[in-house]
Amino acid sequence: MSSVKKFVSDTVIYGFTTIVSRMISFLMTPLYLRKFKDAAVYGVYSNLYASVSMLNAILAFGMETTYFRFLQKVDPQDRGRVFNNSFIVTLFTAALLLISIFIFIDPIAAWFANGDRPEEYARYIRYFIFILVADALAVVPFAKLRAQGRPIRYSYLKFFNIFVILLSNLFFLVYLPAWIKTSAFWADFATGWFQEGWIGYVFLSNLLASVLTLCLLLPEILTLQLRVDKPLMKSMLAYSLPILVANISFIINENLDKILFPKLLPGEAGKTDLGIYAAVTKLAVFLSLFVTAFRLGAEPFFFSYAKNENASRTYARIMEFFVIVMVLVMVGITVNLDWLKYFIKGNELQPDVYWTGLKVVPFILFNFVLLGIYMNLSVWYKLTDQTRFALYISLVGALATIGLNIVLIPVFSYVGAVATTSVAYFIMIGLSLYWGQKYYPIPYHFLKIVLYLVVSLGISLISFFIFDSNFWIGNGMLLLFAVVILFLERKQLQSLLARRK
Repeated sequence: MSSVKKFVSDTVIYGFTTIVSRMISFLMTPLYLRKFKDAAVYGVYSNLYASVSMLNAILAFGMETTYFRFLQKVDPQDRGRVFNNSFIVTLFTAALLLISIFIFIDPIAAWFANGDRPEEYARYIRYFIFILVADALAVVPFAKLRAQGRPIRYSYLKFFNIFVILLSNLFFLVYLPAWIKTSAFWADFATGWFQEGWIGYVFLSNLLASVLTLCLLLPEILTLQLRVDKPLMKSMLAYSLPILVANISFIINENLDKILFPKLLPGEAGKTDLGIYAAVTKLAVFLSLFVTAFRLGAEPFFFSYAKNENASRTYARIMEFFVIVMVLVMVGITVNLDWLKYFIKGNELQPDVYWTGLKVVPFILFNFVLLGIYMNLSVWYKLTDQTRFALYISLVGALATIGLNIVLIPVFSYVGAVATTSVAYFIMIGLSLYWGQKYYPIPYHFLKIVLYLVVSLGISLISFFIFDSNFWIGNGMLLLFAVVILFLERKQLQSLLARRK
């Protein structure tokens, strides 16, 4: 099997469940937007999930990447020690966070609430802390399944999680409200506790899925031996700490705008704008899916392939194919916004409230392309064990994100947030390229990549702002762009197909 083919295979296997999960979330978005009373409620939803993503990074402590790296550094008989150390770290961080949150739950709830129903926010936070703990404790066992090459069990557990979330959401938001109106049994069952359209049911569904999934991972968890290998642990923590800070900084770049929105634009207007921003971001789900699937397949592959003589050339080819797919998807979504926008149609009272944010969708999509490129570039510091550079790059990006968000969001709302993300990713890409080509040179075709980026962004903007997302003109430009790429890449594709045969 060729190296690129194996990489694609790993990406498809381990990314498929993530793709399905995100697709379910995307398809559930119209339901949320219609069931929640207004855009401000969806803003609350987005604010809480953005904040949780930050804590997720802290709890995982960079152990997923560290686990894969150290499996390649120890002898096969010592891999159990890597699992023990990795899981013990996440167990410790989860316990520490659980205790801390419950001690300070009242001030935390007050901070999120901004004076609006802090007791309700305290209830949400209790749900989320157990979601966080369950998800954190599942990180290393899931990584173990990937390292062992067990895609069937991995996929089964991920699909189970998806099924529970989907079924629970449908029960609380669709079926139970309908049954209450037609059945005395269900009306009695719901008396005293059920609140139709309550956002907390989404969080409760997530909690149920996370806890049940963790229970199903017990066979992997029970292989744990509560013994710390101190020399190995010291090396692992030294490797993972910069990864942790980098992951936190990455979350800052991706989600800080949603976290700070209620503070920088207080009141209902800020919540409404955040709801609009979060809803239009959902239209970029296909690019987000591809980036996530790429990460799931890339990390184990890059580590296992690093010792090959032609590794750097393979990484360069992966970057090219990655960019091609990303820009085609970016253009494909943009030119079809005229009908995709109905996925974020509001309720009867506000049917088109979310459509006011469509103007930033081409730039949100472009930001996902930039994110994917940065993730591709990050291979060099992971393979050379120079994760301190991840710390430097991410901190610079995070500082840029914090500063620009504070300046731009109060003036330009979510337009300023999108512009901030673009600037931060450009800075991070530039720094990673500079240091990466110095310490681990990879022969990227920079001119070709930049050309694809510029042309794809140009087509997207022309389609949306000049031709008003006309379906036929936009898709005609997409088809022409795809044909040109196919012609330019014909030799590479022929070579890849020949290897597959």
